[in-house]
Amino acid sequence: MAMAGLYRRVLPSPPAIDFASSEGKLTSGDRYPPSTKMIGNVLPWGLAMPEVLFYVMELQQLFIEAIQSGTMEGFYKLISYFQTQSEPAYCGLATLSMVLNALAIDPGRKWKGPWRWFDETMLDCCEPLEKVKADGISFGKLVCLAHCAGAKVDAFRTNQSTIEEFRKYVMACSTSDDCHVISSYHRGTFKQILPHVLKMLIGESTKLLLQTGTGHFSPIGGYHAGRDMALILDVARFKYPPHWVPLPLLWEAMDNTDETTGHRRGWVFI
Repeated sequence: MAMAGLYRRVLPSPPAIDFASSEGKLTSGDRYPPSTKMIGNVLPWGLAMPEVLFYVMELQQLFIEAIQSGTMEGFYKLISYFQTQSEPAYCGLATLSMVLNALAIDPGRKWKGPWRWFDETMLDCCEPLEKVKADGISFGKLVCLAHCAGAKVDAFRTNQSTIEEFRKYVMACSTSDDCHVISSYHRGTFKQILPHVLKMLIGESTKLLLQTGTGHFSPIGGYHAGRDMALILDVARFKYPPHWVPLPLLWEAMDNTDETTGHRRGWVFI
C-alpha cells in the first residue's frame, strides 16, 4: 500500500524552484519539514535547503505570474504529454517524443494497437537504441532524430549564438503552442551558484542539493520574463520535479563542450 508523503522528489539545487508543490501549509516557523530519511535518490529537506522558505511561497507565484504575462502558452500541450524517461540514458529520446506528441506530428506508423504515437523506442533512425541506452545521445543525433520524425528543426550551439537569441526563442515558444525549445545542458553547472543570483532569490547562502549526472536534455515549459527564469520539465522525473531556473544559469549550463563529441551543447527549436 502506498504511503502518502513517504517519498518526495526534491529540488535539483538553488536557485532552482519547484514549480508545483503540495507543501503550501508550511509556515515561516517550519524550517525542517518532517522527512529526515534518505530514500532512494531523495535527500531530506534538512540536508537540501534548510533556509529556502521561499520554496513553498514563490513556486506557485512564479507560475501564476507567468500565466498572467502570457508566457506559459506552450506549457499546456507539453504537460499533456509529459513523460518519464524509461532508461537512465533516454533523456533525449523522452524529451523529443514528448515534444513531437505535443506538436501532433504524425509518426507515420502505429505505436500499439491503432494508436499513432511517438514513443522512445520508435526514435531509432539515427542511432541504434542499444547504443543510446548505453551511452545516451549527442546533440547532433537528437537533431537528426527530429528531422527524421518529420519536424521542422533549427539547432543552435552556444558558440554560434548568444544568450539574447536563446531568450528570444524561449519567449517565442512560451507565447505560442506551435513550437517548443529543447535545451541540451550539463547538470554539473548548477553547482556553480553565482552570488548575486543566490542573493536575489534566497538572500543568504545555504547548503545546496546538487544535481547528479552530466549531459542532459529537457524541454522548456515556460518563461517568467520578470525574473528571467525558464521552467524545466525534466523527464528524469524519478530524480527531479519540474523546476524554475534563471535563464543565464541555464545558458551557462549549455555553454560547455560535450566531451564525447568535442562540440558545444545548445538548444533545438522545433
